[in-house]
Amino acid sequence: MELGSLKPAVKRVSRKRVGRGIGSGLGKTSGKGHKGQKARSGGGVRRGFEGGQTPLYRRLPKRGFTNIHAKKYTEVTLTMLNKSKATDVTAETLLEEGIIGKINDGIVVLATGSLDKKLNVKAKRFTKAAAEKIQAAGGKIEVI
Repeated sequence: MELGSLKPAVKRVSRKRVGRGIGSGLGKTSGKGHKGQKARSGGGVRRGFEGGQTPLYRRLPKRGFTNIHAKKYTEVTLTMLNKSKATDVTAETLLEEGIIGKINDGIVVLATGSLDKKLNVKAKRFTKAAAEKIQAAGGKIEVI
């Protein structure tokens, strides 16, 4: 093998050179057809443009709003808490064990499933049923 025989791993495709004469196959109109808005420099219409007709996004009514102060909690069920090996369960321990993917504004414990062991759970929120089930299993709840 010599330096002159080396080739790139990926095949390189040269760019299309338009407007370089009839022999190139892309001469005269450069593949843009004849006249019209789309044949011009900077031609074409913007997204959502419907030829001057009121566009769909303006014809439809606006509904609702996004509350910028809303808290987004990560939901944790009792079934998920059962999988935890720790006795003191927090959002961080659940994250380390891979039970939850990410913590948003904290975790909320839901009563889905059942709890088989005694756990001390620390979370931002608990549903009433979840709190009762944890305490019935002999565990403790702590709102942070």
